Amino acid sequence: MKKSILSIFSAIILTVSVTVNAQEIEEQIVIENRVNDVKQQDKPYVILISADGFRYDYAEKHDAKNLLELAKNGVKANAMYPSFPSVTFPNHYTIVTGLTPIHHGLVGNNMLDREVGDRYSLGNRNAVINPKWYGGTPIWNLAEQNKMLAACYYWPGSEAPINGMFPTYSYKYSEKSPIDYRIQQVVNWLKLPAEKRPHLITFYFPEVDHAGHSFGPDAPETKEAVQFVDESIKKLNDEVAKTGLKVNFVFVSDHGMTRIDDENPLKLPIKIDESKIQVASNGSYVSLFVKDKSDIELIYKEIKATQDDTFEVYKTTNVPSKYHFNAKNDRFNRIGDIILIAHAPNYFSNRNAPKGSHGFLVKETPEMKATFMAWGPNIKRGKEIKVFPNTQVYPMLAKLLGLPIQDKIDGTNQLANKILLK
Repeated sequence: MKKSILSIFSAIILTVSVTVNAQEIEEQIVIENRVNDVKQQDKPYVILISADGFRYDYAEKHDAKNLLELAKNGVKANAMYPSFPSVTFPNHYTIVTGLTPIHHGLVGNNMLDREVGDRYSLGNRNAVINPKWYGGTPIWNLAEQNKMLAACYYWPGSEAPINGMFPTYSYKYSEKSPIDYRIQQVVNWLKLPAEKRPHLITFYFPEVDHAGHSFGPDAPETKEAVQFVDESIKKLNDEVAKTGLKVNFVFVSDHGMTRIDDENPLKLPIKIDESKIQVASNGSYVSLFVKDKSDIELIYKEIKATQDDTFEVYKTTNVPSKYHFNAKNDRFNRIGDIILIAHAPNYFSNRNAPKGSHGFLVKETPEMKATFMAWGPNIKRGKEIKVFPNTQVYPMLAKLLGLPIQDKIDGTNQLANKILLK
């Protein structure tokens, strides 16, 4: 793992490492001349933490004793259902908007918007920071619209001026910033004067997802990543406690992880003529965008004739309702004309498939289930709750922060009513 490699190098060349780390840390981005409205200054404080790929059972499976102990003093869900497709950007954005992917527009980590002739991918910096890809009102925008300051130490979508607005404090995404530096920055924010202090802070860990992809969910490397997150959360919790502020913590993940048949990756069953078909692949599913609509039926039938138990194929006009992923509700017209959906452990890849991955329908692949825990002064204590959809996190956060939701969303107040103190 990166953590172990960095530790070895720092022991050998400590002085050089410190210098390099200082140079690699991204500068904080601050929107000047914003302050909390007086009526917002007595509202609760919330730190929303995501550990990417932290499967619903990882805390017990990989002995995250600190998280489990913190959850005893708050709320722990048996699991949280991710939305389909259970991949990173769509589900992180669902958590902070209360909208399913097909309604907020992030329908995959890789997408095509043929109306503007552009592609979105995690590695496409220009797309990631372009607000046109993001629908809805993320929780940091909702806060800022109500003159409550927000800070994002990473979260998908936070680098784009969605609805013309950035969070007051943010960082450009980087995996080079040391965890101690990041924890200290959260503490620094909470030590600001009341009028400049963010009431919402988002925080993100990539390590568990990286390990799960590279080594699989059962690997010792994945356990090491889980325990790194566990130790970091304890340190964050302890350091925040020293500020004397009453801060609520919400710990979530975007999806789970399952073992993939990496020796037999699925290939597209037909030859793609790029003059007729554009492809957007997310591993667990592949979208085909057919340029001439009169070709859709013929291409669909050609693929259907090859279908076996490794995948299903649908025209997007008739995707089964269980996926909540069809052309009728596709507000941004981004899921294409034909969709191929893999059945785990099968996975579409033109190269070597990962040892572990996600993206599958949670009710057919339970390993997709995500984690939810919460603790703090406004959270009920010693409570376990049943599994719920991740669309309910956003309205819970809004209620906790005392923010009115004006938009129509897919989430409900069921989670908020279960876990928040009156």
